[in-house]
Amino acid sequence: MQNLIENLNALEKEERLAALRGLKSLIDSGEIAKPATGRDVNNHIHTTYSFSPYSPAKAAWTAYMSGLCTTGIVDHDSVSGVREFIEAGEILDFPITCGFELRVTHSTTTLGSRRTNNPDQSGISYLTFHGLPHTQIEAVVEFLKPVGISRGERNRKMCKKIAEILQISLDYDAGVLPISMAGEGGSVTERHLLCAAAMKLEKKFGRGGALVDFLKNIIPVSEKMVLQLSDAENPHFIYDLIGLLKAQLVEKFYIPANRDECPDMLEAVKFANSHGIIATYPYLGDVGESVTGDKKAQTFEDSFLDKLFEILHSAGIRAISYMPSRNTREQLLHVRSLCDKWGMFQISGEDINTSRQSFICMAQRDPMFENLFDTTWALISHEKKATENLENSFPFLDMPLDKKMAFFLTK
Repeated sequence: MQNLIENLNALEKEERLAALRGLKSLIDSGEIAKPATGRDVNNHIHTTYSFSPYSPAKAAWTAYMSGLCTTGIVDHDSVSGVREFIEAGEILDFPITCGFELRVTHSTTTLGSRRTNNPDQSGISYLTFHGLPHTQIEAVVEFLKPVGISRGERNRKMCKKIAEILQISLDYDAGVLPISMAGEGGSVTERHLLCAAAMKLEKKFGRGGALVDFLKNIIPVSEKMVLQLSDAENPHFIYDLIGLLKAQLVEKFYIPANRDECPDMLEAVKFANSHGIIATYPYLGDVGESVTGDKKAQTFEDSFLDKLFEILHSAGIRAISYMPSRNTREQLLHVRSLCDKWGMFQISGEDINTSRQSFICMAQRDPMFENLFDTTWALISHEKKATENLENSFPFLDMPLDKKMAFFLTK
């Protein structure tokens, strides 16, 4: 069983899926206990095709064994892991959804240079695109090609800056690309750059005092992080270090992304709507203490949220995602009231990209979020119906939200 689990992250897709079939057969024979499944859902799992400890097959397996009743893949700038994820869902008889995440520019909207949900660059927002009809995967691949090319050019420049700041040797071709899935269409993100740097730092300083002292001369290091980086047995060490660097170092090496890497929001939404994909704004909200340790305290869209919803709606966006564990009750009550006002579909999505995170969001079990279970099943139904006939997709149906929900939840 352990060998099969390890092979879920094998280099070859077919080996990963073969391992998953082997594990499923062990469940079917009773050698592995079938997980107890409740109502928990999560539609925002990253995989190795952007940055994550999980291949698409392992993400599906981990979600399944965690007790989720459904899960979704959302990689940055890539859908290259989608087909594996679909097949993994079929092997496990496990409902899944597919999508991707993309940064877009607000250059043609009145948001201008406002900071929305992007900690690294004003005037640029993250959008997620959920419920990808399986017939539209190749269209998305073509749409994202210029994004990957432009991002690669910027990554090379940032890689050099990181090496200078951290006083390490860091080669993009030899040190960064090999730890990504770029060769199979995966994206290379800032986290890949920082992962390569983190491994270099561990090799140079080891764990504990020498590393912590070195970092304290460059960035703030909390006492909690000192303990994590000093623990010789910490199984999450690299991910904890990446999180620290992501929160505190990015502003020192970050080079602004350009128009080729971040399509115009109106164009991206138009593309999504014309291909039956649900363009979604992921609400971040002002951050106090970051749950995942990769964001510092910072203000985002809360001060102009009412105006933001108006702009999103006028751009053709009809869905909002949020993470119950990341925000206060007051923040989410405000978001949900605006979703009701503007007829926005609400999507659950607890962003998973490190080994320390749980696939189950306990905060979502609050009765306040009861609606997120129905919307998840509506999302799954949308993806199936839209794959069969694009005319039956969420963006194509010209009817109020409650009618769409009824349409997708009717068996």
